[in-house]
Amino acid sequence: MAKRTKSKPQERGSVLFDVLYEDESRASNRRVPMEILGGLDGDAPARELIEEQDRAISEKSGRPLRAIRSLTRSPPRPINVGDE
Repeated sequence: MAKRTKSKPQERGSVLFDVLYEDESRASNRRVPMEILGGLDGDAPARELIEEQDRAISEKSGRPLRAIRSLTRSPPRPINVGDE
């Protein structure tokens, strides 16, 4: 019986961001589609998208909207040698 090799994850076309809110809470790995990023605006469209998502979440949950203090790209995950 042949050994099954683990397939590499497919490129999903998204970038992960870490969000720090004014109340010092943090949200990690917020997914943003890659096609809205870049150009002259840089990561500004990501902030707008995450604020829009937060608005929808706060409306559904009944919790107040949290203001975003900073938005940074999540560091890439290290690649394990055995996963190649």
